[in-house]
Amino acid sequence: MSNIDNMKKVLDKIKENQKIIIFRHFRPDGDAVGSTKGLQAILKATYPEKEIYLQNADFSNYLAFLGKEDEPLPNEAYADALGIVLDTATQERISNKKYELCKELIKIDHHIPVQSYGATEWVEEERSSTCEMIAAFYDTFKDELKLTKEAATYIFTGMVTDSGRFRFRDVSGETMRLAGLMLNQNIDVEFIYSNLYLKDFDEFKFEAYAHKKMKISKHGVASLFVTKKMKKKFSLSNEQASASVSCMDSIKDSLIWIAFIDNGDGSIRVRLRSRFVTVSELAEKYHGGGHACACGATVYSKAEMNALLADADALLKEYKEQNQGWL
Repeated sequence: MSNIDNMKKVLDKIKENQKIIIFRHFRPDGDAVGSTKGLQAILKATYPEKEIYLQNADFSNYLAFLGKEDEPLPNEAYADALGIVLDTATQERISNKKYELCKELIKIDHHIPVQSYGATEWVEEERSSTCEMIAAFYDTFKDELKLTKEAATYIFTGMVTDSGRFRFRDVSGETMRLAGLMLNQNIDVEFIYSNLYLKDFDEFKFEAYAHKKMKISKHGVASLFVTKKMKKKFSLSNEQASASVSCMDSIKDSLIWIAFIDNGDGSIRVRLRSRFVTVSELAEKYHGGGHACACGATVYSKAEMNALLADADALLKEYKEQNQGWL
């Protein structure tokens, strides 16, 4: 079935239902927030007579500038609702577990498909973001759907963050064309970029400290372990600590970089990034998954953390032996 057919099935389901509840993954990033709020804004503008809710169990301080989400609904409100889950590869990562109470579920996602859980599914793993998919959804049915400046702001924000400011390999001419459609709504790009990338002075001090603490393996895997002590010393939120993975993204000869963040509950969050090398299978081995070159995992001890690093180093060794042209 073509992507257009899948989009049409999604639109038909939306038309058929009076109540729609939208979900995303926990520990939300810009794409999760942007795609859900963007879709909600489009549907509210297009179908003012429908009930369109956004229901999640956790939130992002980093993305608070995009505004609040809806107040929690009672359990009985889900029974007659169509649920739409965005940017979430597996059911276990859905933020609000009440999604199970919906009468029917739609999955819209751009991650590598590892689990089928929607009665209707539209998955395009080659897209740079789920926000790009929502932009394409609007563009395909623009004679029926309404795009507001508010919706375009949400969608463009998610496209920017999930594409690394349009630098990652999944960015295409189509990505830029759809981003242009959002820009044509006269959104405030300076406002978006300022909120996304300006930092408190203490964050710069942490980055300087992180540069001293990061390590490089024998074959070029860069890594950083953000401990509870470090988080306390620099007053870091979990989001700020997780963003430390970006401190290692420009090291020559290092094609894999990994940030480990102590969650304080016996688990260690892992953020894996790479150039050229596919690391998604490595993430899946350690209770995670995601994209080929950007994914997450979880380990539960320093021994498991060291095992992941050893596997990453072996993976990078193999890649360098079999390939040329990397920096």
